[in-house]
Amino acid sequence: MTDSILSKAATMEIPINSNGDTRTAEDDSLEQDLQQVMVSGPNLNETSIVSGGYGGAAEGIIPTSSIKDIRSKSRGITPSNSAASRIANQPGHYPAPSMHHSNSNPMMSEEATRGVAVEKFDSVKKWSINTYKCTKQMFSERFGRGTKTVDMELEAQIDVLRETKLKYECILRLARDLTNHFYNMVQTQQALGDTFADLSQKSPELQDEFGYNAETQRLLCKNGETLLGAINFFVSSINTLVNKTMEDTLMTIKMYENARLEFDAYRTDLEELSVGPRDAAAMMRIEIAQQQYQIQKDKYERLRSDVTIKLKFLDENKVKVMHKQLLLFHNAISAYFAGNQQQLEQTLRQFNVKLKPPGSDKPSWLEEQ
Repeated sequence: MTDSILSKAATMEIPINSNGDTRTAEDDSLEQDLQQVMVSGPNLNETSIVSGGYGGAAEGIIPTSSIKDIRSKSRGITPSNSAASRIANQPGHYPAPSMHHSNSNPMMSEEATRGVAVEKFDSVKKWSINTYKCTKQMFSERFGRGTKTVDMELEAQIDVLRETKLKYECILRLARDLTNHFYNMVQTQQALGDTFADLSQKSPELQDEFGYNAETQRLLCKNGETLLGAINFFVSSINTLVNKTMEDTLMTIKMYENARLEFDAYRTDLEELSVGPRDAAAMMRIEIAQQQYQIQKDKYERLRSDVTIKLKFLDENKVKVMHKQLLLFHNAISAYFAGNQQQLEQTLRQFNVKLKPPGSDKPSWLEEQ
């Protein structure tokens, strides 16, 4: 009795078509999809399940994508279009990013852009306010309506430095002119000595006269090159003193003068706010102005101290350098025009002046290429 009931239940669960086959129309569509997948073959993005162990028949290889379609059909889920599946499974095809990333990245970039814009706006705002205050203070001082903080002793030292720099620039310009003229004279002496030497060979009746004149010009040319080495060393030292040491101090002075102008501008602003009303908003503005005033005051005092120290060291350095260079210039010029070759060479050794060998100024054949 039980067996008959089970066989009847099984017969009711498994429908049989007219040919006695248990497959339905849905199974036929599954088989067609499998055959289509088998014909197209698996690609690199698909994995395979092999039935029957290693080295089994090719019929046992079933693409996993087809298995997913089979599972979907068995669960009543309509499989995706085969053409769309092949496009999605082809190499080089990447799935579209999720909505979370596509929405979060623009938001983050927008926030970053907004933050940069706000920072730039604040910077421009502060610069505009500072420029306005300094311009107002500068015009007030120029037209005699504003007060100016003045350190009389320091201002006198700055004026002396500027005058000294102008005079040293004049010395540097004249020394360069002397170098150029003297170099041309030495070149002329060398050419004249070579001509005398050539004529002494071609004029037997004047051989002695041309000979000692050629020797004299060659000696003058040699001493002139030695003197040129001393003058070039003098010019180089003055140039370093003027265009590097003094210029560096003047740059610090310029920063100090700008800080002084800002300090007076914020001081004037604080004084104007102090004589105004004393309500809550005004007290807030006075407190902010007091803070800005203190910041500018500290900056001004720091730069004033830096200028004082640099002026002191510059004066000491200037005396030391000019004492050496003026002594060198005097001894070299005196020895040259006195015709004392030994004293001239001794002067260069005393001040550690090294002469360049002849032809060292000319570029090498490799540099000329």
